[in-house]
Amino acid sequence: MEPNSLQWVGSPCGLHGPYIFYKAFQFHLEGKPRILSLGDFFFVRCTPKDPICIAELQLLWEERTSRQLLSSSKLYFLPEDTPQGRNSDHGEDEVIAVSEKVIVKLEDLVKWVHSDFSKWRCGLQAGSVKMESLGRNGQKEALLKYRQSTLNSGLNFKDVLKEKADLGEDEEETNVIVLSYPQYCRYRSMLKRIQDNPSSILTDQFALALGGIAVVSKNPQILYCRDTFDHPTLIENESICDEFGERLTSHCSSY
Repeated sequence: MEPNSLQWVGSPCGLHGPYIFYKAFQFHLEGKPRILSLGDFFFVRCTPKDPICIAELQLLWEERTSRQLLSSSKLYFLPEDTPQGRNSDHGEDEVIAVSEKVIVKLEDLVKWVHSDFSKWRCGLQAGSVKMESLGRNGQKEALLKYRQSTLNSGLNFKDVLKEKADLGEDEEETNVIVLSYPQYCRYRSMLKRIQDNPSSILTDQFALALGGIAVVSKNPQILYCRDTFDHPTLIENESICDEFGERLTSHCSSY
């Protein structure tokens, strides 16, 4: 694979008219190959002047007529980086989602990806569970399966996970995760239970409550989202390709 090339990873997960849908793609970041798949959270900067925000990859597809490789992502900003700013109602681990999803060509999305997140200080620092403890009763595999079914609509990601493993990546490399507010509250409640009763860490209730989100990652930063806002300047970004989203919606609604 050429350093500046893009390629799909894994088998297609859907076909609708001129559109082929995929689960993941591979690109190079600072000279190293990396794979992003549906449901992944990662740091981006939409323009050099914009603050760092979090993107959640939600859709990947190729328009066969134009040969365009496209993506749809949800963006999350810190409250202080929104027009209304941060106020006393915002939690310390809260982010706010842009009301409209952003559709961007893959070649432009990879330019947004930000590798240096050392200055990102927000989010609950999640404690990881020792993998050897989970390995004794097969719980790690169960957690991964549960996470796959909840975050990725039940799609089979075995081929993608194998490709990530071949590159030296795995599910433990997740640096940030955005939960819904109910999920976040549940997570905090489970952390309290673990502190009060450490033996509960290996129970099925613990596994289901966390949904495999933080257990299989190396100390990710946990945030939550419960509100949206209209981004004032995002529509002016030359990388945004709303016309492709309109075509997709129009074509699918005609069936």
